Amino acid sequence: MEPQNTSTVTNFQLLGFQNLLEWQTLLFVIFLLIYCLTITGNVIIITVVSQDQRLHSPMYMFLQHLSFLEVWYTSTTVPLLLANLLSWGQAISFSACMAQLYFFVFLGATECFLLAIMAYDRYLAICSPLRYPFLMHRELCTRLVAFSWCTGIGTGFLPSLMISRLDFCGPNEINHFFCDLPPLMQLSCSSVYITEVTIFIL
Repeated sequence: MEPQNTSTVTNFQLLGFQNLLEWQTLLFVIFLLIYCLTITGNVIIITVVSQDQRLHSPMYMFLQHLSFLEVWYTSTTVPLLLANLLSWGQAISFSACMAQLYFFVFLGATECFLLAIMAYDRYLAICSPLRYPFLMHRELCTRLVAFSWCTGIGTGFLPSLMISRLDFCGPNEINHFFCDLPPLMQLSCSSVYITEVTIFIL
């Protein structure tokens, strides 16, 4: 008997907030307002830091990168959420779902690494104030930022690859407003043990 290919799901249905149908319009307005404020605030931070020479210090350089990252991180999920709220249930193709998952994990991991670097920067500034300018120079800052981005790219790749290789044989309804790791693993009809362990280690 030939083994069957159980990966029959070609798209997913994002359920989002379908249990709050009467609040969909209000939720759309609230999330749109928050999204616009988030994008505007972060773009202002990026612009002010790049224009003001007095802010060209490591702390503000890291903050500028964090704001840039936050614009993309927020844009990975919120536009799809807004579309979902307008259409009361949004279908997303398997490949688009995997792409969204990759960017969500990649940008989230990059943010974690960047926040850790920012904490280290503040640690040096507080514990070694006299040596701080020599310890945290511009070249090191650039390397640390590049390290956080490159590590984030790698961190996002493995979970997305492992999720994409799982078998999905239905149902195809994701009880979430975007493609996230736990809901996708719950939908899989194959073993997710190795995937869970890998994600935990990462």
